[in-house]
Amino acid sequence: MHIHILGICGTFMGGVAALAREAGHTVTGCDANVYPPMSDQLRALGIELIEGFDPAQVSLKPDLFVIGNVVSRGNPLMEAILDAGLPYTSGPQWLAEHVLQGRHVLAVAGTHGKTTTTSMLAWVLEHAGLKPGFLVGGVPQNFGISARLGEGSPFVIEADEYDTAFFDKRSKFVHYRPRTAVLNNLEFDHADIFADLAAIETQFHHLVRTVPASGRVVVNAREEALQRVLSRGCWSEVSRFGSRKEESGSLRARGEPDAFDVLRGSMKVARVEWHLLGEHNQLNALATLAAAEHVGVSPEAAAAALGEFQNVRRRLELRGEANGVKVYDDFAHHPTAIHTTVNGLRRKVGTDRILTAFEPRSNTMKLGTMKAQLPWALEEADLSFCHGANLGWDAAEALAPMGDAARVCPDIDSLVAAVVKAARPGDHVLCMSNGGFGGVHDKLLAALAARS
Repeated sequence: MHIHILGICGTFMGGVAALAREAGHTVTGCDANVYPPMSDQLRALGIELIEGFDPAQVSLKPDLFVIGNVVSRGNPLMEAILDAGLPYTSGPQWLAEHVLQGRHVLAVAGTHGKTTTTSMLAWVLEHAGLKPGFLVGGVPQNFGISARLGEGSPFVIEADEYDTAFFDKRSKFVHYRPRTAVLNNLEFDHADIFADLAAIETQFHHLVRTVPASGRVVVNAREEALQRVLSRGCWSEVSRFGSRKEESGSLRARGEPDAFDVLRGSMKVARVEWHLLGEHNQLNALATLAAAEHVGVSPEAAAAALGEFQNVRRRLELRGEANGVKVYDDFAHHPTAIHTTVNGLRRKVGTDRILTAFEPRSNTMKLGTMKAQLPWALEEADLSFCHGANLGWDAAEALAPMGDAARVCPDIDSLVAAVVKAARPGDHVLCMSNGGFGGVHDKLLAALAARS
């Protein structure tokens, strides 16, 4: 089969392309910005990439066009496909029909931690010899790739609640029909497509409805929104994790996030010792253990695998050090994710100064829906520098409660200059964005190195 993918350079669609190529299909694709690293990964797989959405691409005559959710009506190539009556489908639908059918799908859903937990789970199953397939919205460093078919029955997938395509407004994850579903957490996000939290809870309810009676729903016991989801109906075994008190059958942690016992009720079943930081990763680990157990991996074996887990790129990743200042990169963009990321670094560095550089880049943040939460999100940082360009709201006003601890910069160069001026040896500079952030990490390291 020849498939032509519209929007191929996104992390999800790029993963679909890699899986299709590995399965022996002919794969071509296009995007508005054919850019690395995904463009480099795809070309290395022999996938032809085309810049833009020229309607002339219909002359490629693929068997099927696979449409990413970045494509909307009015896109010239999409309009040509519709006018000609050519066959098309969405990425999640193609994946469900050509890759996931007949597999034991383990789907990881939640507002935060999807990429990390999916990577953990794939690594635990790999360590156990199950040779899983996986599709992750990032690059797990244990594997060095974001997607593969695998040889065993399990397939681990990051289950995004974002919409499927312009012609299918259901969340992506309803297509995956998991046998094991992880519900990590649930907050309001994606304000561009969801009116409120209740609308997202409905999509999670739809996901729960697809899990068979012999399946397992792994649920964060601390999340009220997830309890509301289950109260609407659940037909599968429920395995809870993260309770702060002893509960029969539930997994919980005792100890610090980098070294803790895993308890089921009052009984210790495993111990995790690793280099990851933050209580959020402790919860991600508990979710991973509960899900892995459903495919026969004991908590003890899963914990041993986590001891060798190398995390995902762009998760508190140390990019370098110059003149005694360490510069980190992280994907955090939602206020809760920012808060937990800063807290994780704070736990590591103690009283050392933390300087954050961040940009409100996601659609939700650009709309200003959560601007009032930013002072809370950044409360454990000593200084914060916001890239305030292209916002429909006043960043300085939103950050005013932080006083002199927050500064707004109109562009990347002025932000770099401000951070470099403020930084001193022993500081930790944490850059947070769900995009490339204008190459701010390398610019900071170069400017710090050049400072006399």
